Amino acid sequence: MRLHIIAHPRSPGPRDEWDVRIRFRERALSLASTIDEAAALGEVPALVARYLSERNLPARAVCWREFGELHWSSSGVEMEVRGARGDDLVGVTSAFCAIAETGTLMTFSSPDAPPTVSLLPETHIAVLPESCIVRSMEDAWARLRSQRTGMPRMVNFISGPSRTADIEQTVTLGAHGPYRVHIILVSGEPVVAARV
Repeated sequence: MRLHIIAHPRSPGPRDEWDVRIRFRERALSLASTIDEAAALGEVPALVARYLSERNLPARAVCWREFGELHWSSSGVEMEVRGARGDDLVGVTSAFCAIAETGTLMTFSSPDAPPTVSLLPETHIAVLPESCIVRSMEDAWARLRSQRTGMPRMVNFISGPSRTADIEQTVTLGAHGPYRVHIILVSGEPVVAARV
């Protein structure tokens, strides 16, 4: 199977010559995500605290293991490293990569990266190094295949807040997942991966 995948010709990609960082921001914003920027990973707790405060959200959250050692308490955020439960309102994760063409985050599950943290809370905050933005879906899959020996159990694609128009053809946010998706792009040091 792996040899078949490797031998399969790559599908055509987008022809536009846009900058991947600019394109990702434009597409993510068009999908109702919000974006913040950090020069280094150490700035993330303060940015999360400000985001939560500005929206009158609780300063309590759950996160993936890779963010457990950040200085959350000094920013006023009570953070727990664990999978989310039904009563958790905010989840903080990273993403394996971001797809510029669509404004989509690609995540996958592992013991240190339970998918419930991005799926159950009303607010999902994703922390992503700008260096992890790829051009297209094909680039995302190629990156995954080159960095892993096998496929993860679950791969998720997150394109803004959950939405549906099933009820009287009116778009409703948060119907099957988070009401809010906030992305913090880190331009400096890379996020330590709990994604492999």
